[in-house]
Amino acid sequence: MLIRWMFYIALLLVVNQAQAHKASDSYLRLRIEGSQVQVQWDIALRDLQAVINLDGNTDGDISWGELRAQHDNIAAYVLAHITFTQDDQVCKTNSPQQQVDQHSDGAYTVLFFTADCQTPVTKLAVNYQLFFDIDRQHRGLLQLENAGKIQSAIFSPDNMQQSFYSVDQNILRQFGDYMAEGIWHISIGYDHILFLVALLLPVVLQRKNNAWQPASSFRGVVTETLKIVTAFTLAHSITLSLAATGTINMPSQLIEVAIALSVLLAALDNLVPIFRCPRWWVALGFGLIHGFGFATVLSELGLATHALIMSLLAFNLGVETGQLLIVAALLPVLFWLRQSTHYPRFVLGAGSLACMLMATVWIIERAGDVAF
Repeated sequence: MLIRWMFYIALLLVVNQAQAHKASDSYLRLRIEGSQVQVQWDIALRDLQAVINLDGNTDGDISWGELRAQHDNIAAYVLAHITFTQDDQVCKTNSPQQQVDQHSDGAYTVLFFTADCQTPVTKLAVNYQLFFDIDRQHRGLLQLENAGKIQSAIFSPDNMQQSFYSVDQNILRQFGDYMAEGIWHISIGYDHILFLVALLLPVVLQRKNNAWQPASSFRGVVTETLKIVTAFTLAHSITLSLAATGTINMPSQLIEVAIALSVLLAALDNLVPIFRCPRWWVALGFGLIHGFGFATVLSELGLATHALIMSLLAFNLGVETGQLLIVAALLPVLFWLRQSTHYPRFVLGAGSLACMLMATVWIIERAGDVAF
């Protein structure tokens, strides 16, 4: 019965979270020039398709002609979901120009327009409501340039309106925003979570006489867990930093496939030992790959160097906080369940098989660019 339910859960997660890493984001770049705000807004076509029928011939491919034919509808929808205000006066926006750009997760429409605030901008309030009514996971990632200074912010359903001052970069607010975003991304990063779960399932057991037996000491289990988590943290922090600062660039599709493969191999190792090394070495090696996955949002945002370092630190701290919360919730449960004679077969065995099933689906989807 337990095996059946674990497979049901696995299939449900596969159907609902098959992409498992890249959430819905748009990228809003603002530049203040006197009384005007120059706007560049990158919005995923897959997100717009949910509210506007862009694929007119229903062939599964949105052409430039189809996109151009819907330009007026796109402009009307987008401008209805954002407002720029200076000193309580709404800035007037003109009709956007439209281009198309390719991001790591697909095609985006790129809208260029101007918000005229009539008086020199000293305090700009931005009210962002794009897609929140249909997707609570959507995030708006903002970069604001003013007089050579860069500010950044993240819009969410709980933080739709924010104000920006010409002489104040609001570093503490930016730090808090990116730390919260790090916690958010690990909470919806099911591939990262499953990788940790696969590594931790056997940590409450020990091999004796070719058989699994419950670990006798919770302190020993915690010590082994800390080794795994520390190795994973160190590794993905290194590559997150290198990728987000542009030092190393890796193809997004290759990284996403490799992350799914790491889940598959970590889970398989629980059933058929394939790694002849401590599990923290496995966490260290594959953690380097996972770091490239975490870097996607920060690198896509294109922050200036000083802002990127701050946001990188905050985002990484958020990831580690969320990761520790997950481990703190999971480990006591596994330690309690380890006493059952069925743990090796039902929890370790079925749990690993469920992880392998989900990882296999992700590999097929990401490598073949298909969706089940």
